[in-house]
Amino acid sequence: MSATPHTADAVDWRTRLRHYWVLVRADRPIGIYLLLWPAMWALWVAAGGIPPWWILLVFVSGTALMRSAGCAINDFADRDFDGLVERTAQRPLATGAVSPREALAVFAVLSLIAFALVLTLNSKTIAHSFVAVGLAALYPFTKRVTNMPQLVLGTAFGWAVPMAFTALQNQIPPVAWVMFSATVIWALIYDTMYAMVDRDDDLKIGVKSTAILFGRFDRLIIGVLQIVMLALLWQVGSMAERGLPYSIGLGAAAALFLYQQWLIRERARAACFKAFLNNHYVGLLVFAGLLVDYLLNPAL
Repeated sequence: MSATPHTADAVDWRTRLRHYWVLVRADRPIGIYLLLWPAMWALWVAAGGIPPWWILLVFVSGTALMRSAGCAINDFADRDFDGLVERTAQRPLATGAVSPREALAVFAVLSLIAFALVLTLNSKTIAHSFVAVGLAALYPFTKRVTNMPQLVLGTAFGWAVPMAFTALQNQIPPVAWVMFSATVIWALIYDTMYAMVDRDDDLKIGVKSTAILFGRFDRLIIGVLQIVMLALLWQVGSMAERGLPYSIGLGAAAALFLYQQWLIRERARAACFKAFLNNHYVGLLVFAGLLVDYLLNPAL
């Protein structure tokens, strides 16, 4: 006996929703984590401890929404290339499971929901949200024109930092820009590792990346960037008058950076991807240090 039209429609919608779920990488939340941790650092420093619950909710929800929107527009931009790359060949746009028009619609809907949340905050934060959406839409297309698209990605991921300060302080103090700089450099670190996975495929199809730009000096440059990031975060702690717990968090993050260097020592694809994923724990440890520090040493 064949399925009724009502049942067939339900199955079809479940299938489409599953394709959209994969399109926005909801099954792979690493991007949400990497975007979320700098926002959490900024919220805690800007608030001098635990931020107001509604602002925290807006930033956590907005982070998930904008990362998902970014994946949709990224796959739209890469729709003619993903099928040629081993790691991305099964993405919904590459296989035809989702159309380019649908991907743009997903990007627009998710961006509008995130914007609706931001509308509950102050005017400066609302103004900065336009920059965030613009950066998210711009990044995927920069891979065709610049050897450092990761710099644009870092700016997009780091923009949550000044937004957090405007939401809580209605200003962007110097400590925010130091933290923003650390976040941009962090994106250069982990996304170069990510690009090392695709380097051979990218060279064939003409996609640009820092992994290609850095060439045989990739590990050395990543190491230098790791040191610079830690130095900037140390400066953040000094400016925010943080103490030992925060320093311990930074020390633990430094240990993970050493582990990542060991992972990428032979530039094997699987190991480079593992090093990329490990950056989630770097962000988590920095936040854990801040959290404990503010609990033991509240800001005056």
